[in-house]
Amino acid sequence: MVAEGRQRIDKWLFFSRAVKSRSLAAKLVVAGRVRINRDKAAQASDMVRPGDVLTITLERRIFIWKVLGTGTRRGPAEEARTLYEDMSPPPAPKGEAVPDAIPALREAGSGRPTKKQRRETDRLIGED
Repeated sequence: MVAEGRQRIDKWLFFSRAVKSRSLAAKLVVAGRVRINRDKAAQASDMVRPGDVLTITLERRIFIWKVLGTGTRRGPAEEARTLYEDMSPPPAPKGEAVPDAIPALREAGSGRPTKKQRRETDRLIGED
């Protein structure tokens, strides 16, 4: 019997529109890509309740959602957004380097030879 105010994680992910189907939600949980209050969700039958914080890894993005309620159906997107509060940091703008990124270790131009440099080398070798 399901306790009042609690719901299976796979159903909740489906109702919140994080994934397209319950089977994909179950695969996501089993793969270890969902955490409930910092603990890895081991099974699709793990329960969530309002107040839990979920960390979900989807396609190179990490979502941090606080559960606000349980769903009764997979409704429109506006209804799904009422099930959680998005606490994720904003994504980094494209074109900007990540602040933790390691700078290049070699000097500019000291990498692979350019096409022009290769042609000059080939021409010098051919003159021998």
